[in-house]
Amino acid sequence: MRRITLLLVILAISACAPRGTITLAPEAASVGQIEPVFIGTTRGLSPSGDYGPERVETLTFARYDISVPPERQVGEIAWPSAQRKPDPRRHFLTTSRQHFAQEAAFRADLARALRQAGGEAVIFVHGFNNTFAEGAYRIAQMAHDLDLPGVVVHYSWPSSAEPLGYAHDRDSALFARDGLERLLQEVGAAGARKVIVVAHSMGSALTMETLRQTAIRGNTGALARIKGVVLISPDIDIDVFRAQAHGIGRLPQPFVVFTSERDRVLRLAARLSGQTDRLGTLTDLSRVADLPIIMLDTAAFSKGSGHFNVGNSPALLRLLERIASVDEALMSDRAARTGLLPGAVLTVQNATQIILRPVAEIGTAR
Repeated sequence: MRRITLLLVILAISACAPRGTITLAPEAASVGQIEPVFIGTTRGLSPSGDYGPERVETLTFARYDISVPPERQVGEIAWPSAQRKPDPRRHFLTTSRQHFAQEAAFRADLARALRQAGGEAVIFVHGFNNTFAEGAYRIAQMAHDLDLPGVVVHYSWPSSAEPLGYAHDRDSALFARDGLERLLQEVGAAGARKVIVVAHSMGSALTMETLRQTAIRGNTGALARIKGVVLISPDIDIDVFRAQAHGIGRLPQPFVVFTSERDRVLRLAARLSGQTDRLGTLTDLSRVADLPIIMLDTAAFSKGSGHFNVGNSPALLRLLERIASVDEALMSDRAARTGLLPGAVLTVQNATQIILRPVAEIGTAR
């Protein structure tokens, strides 16, 4: 057990060093492309003016305008050094931030953005061992690289951002369920008509728990606005996931799960919990065959820990742009699926698995 824990720590440190922090640089607005990120959080506000790992019961709101630098590779986030002046040509930087004292002010600002975006919103939920900055900058990176339609909203739950904080973060994810449900309601109240929820790692468990409790409470309006769910490397026990899905009832469509049997972080998490698989490493489609989900196997794209293939891989980011076409084809005839994505397609009952393979032309950087 000690050896497994040590390996998990090594993986987490290697994947997250140096740690991300917010750097204010208003001058970056004239260099990078600005991605506004609306934020709901159950983190406590730190003396630095940003959010830390402390849990707070009240959901608070903010907006961060993040500059995506022009000199970077697709999928890459470069953090400025504490010892050197930040370079807006290479580093992700925050050009402005606003903390809303009242939810009405947040809702009004979000409503203006939603009107310009046709009422579409994407809500991102980060995973285990994340600082506030890492979650916020990651959704800005993905929004830029994928040219996401709609307004970007980030739910930042109180991860301890510590490699040894796995148990703490699991409790924090449970603690944060009400906050995410409230954020879904606020986004709807601001005028969102179409919401896509994207969650990574332990954030996937938080998302499923929140959707389940929303269904149990009979909040059909919030569920009806969700027009798609994407779980990336979900750190969820498979039996728990099945129970959550049945508790939700009719799953939002499309419902996409990115998996990789080469995800070493999830493999170690499974061993620590006495399991053989987590949902994010599942290869046996029959175990979820009764659920209407699309599983995209990204093992062929794994590098390092393999725990965030989608965000780090330029090729997979290209494939994400085709997800809408994938769902449309899967809803029509089987012949339409041929050649849609580079990989093998397997369908068992209601579930479909696509085992992706790299193709040179989709990996070309912009």
